[in-house]
Amino acid sequence: MTEPRVVRPVRNGPVLVPGPVRIETPEGVVESDRFMVAICACGRSRNYPLCDTSHRRREPSRRHVEGEVAEPG
Repeated sequence: MTEPRVVRPVRNGPVLVPGPVRIETPEGVVESDRFMVAICACGRSRNYPLCDTSHRRREPSRRHVEGEVAEPG
């Protein structure tokens, strides 16, 4: 059995995942060979599903406004 990967959610930021990773989304597959990958958790990234630090902005995201990302609840 392999060791589980450590995933680090950052409060009000991305989820950090040790790379390389392959992310499968409804729109297609995104791959990254970086040693650490930041996955967007807020829906604001223009490079979604990868984080581009857009979580630092304060206005609501397009995805939240359009209902694409479920609100925590």
